[in-house]
Amino acid sequence: MTWGVVFFPGSNCDRDCVHVLRSVVGQHVEEVWHEDRSLDGIDALVLPGGFSYGDYLRSGAIAATAPVMSAVRELAARGAPVLGICNGFQILAEAGLLSGTLLPNVSLRFRCHPAWVRVESDRTPFTAGLRHGTVLRMPVAHGEGAYFATPAEVAALEAAGRVVFRYCDSLGRVTPQANPNGSVAGIAGVASDAGNVVGLMPHPERASEALLGSTDGRRLFESVVGALVGAG
Repeated sequence: MTWGVVFFPGSNCDRDCVHVLRSVVGQHVEEVWHEDRSLDGIDALVLPGGFSYGDYLRSGAIAATAPVMSAVRELAARGAPVLGICNGFQILAEAGLLSGTLLPNVSLRFRCHPAWVRVESDRTPFTAGLRHGTVLRMPVAHGEGAYFATPAEVAALEAAGRVVFRYCDSLGRVTPQANPNGSVAGIAGVASDAGNVVGLMPHPERASEALLGSTDGRRLFESVVGALVGAG
């Protein structure tokens, strides 16, 4: 299968994602420029972390209007797996492809450290290979990662199984202390209604090799490969 990784001006995790997908997971990867207008031939897509367009206005706000985003919408509408990591999550939320918004951390400080998240839903291609309740260790690195949605929106997400990841401690307990940014309900990642578009703040590409201290993130990418091969 062929993955695409979108390069925006200011992205800084793009080549990390390409490396993991190409050299660790063994996938064919196309590097996609933010001005590209076609994603023909792409089976799954990653919007990586970073500071797209300097994060001027709001994080991800300018990137959400980039020329490539029309093709991202079309790809998502066709049901292809689309993953937004950190800034990529912010872009998908700004583009309206995911519910909610990402606010500044309640501490107003940039947080960069390992975090634990619990898999809350296995109805996405990125978690189809993981059991509900699985605890993963992946680092966070952001200043605007506090997920916010209204109580009604959160209730709708929960009811539809669209809360995909929730911050927790190493034993899977959701506590205020385990929440690094003040996200509502400890939400670390959500999915689209169809389940194929997922955004999360922790970085799976930074937890995909033993050298990095965790291989838990690699399981998300391998899950997609397994889901698409199984579907084929």
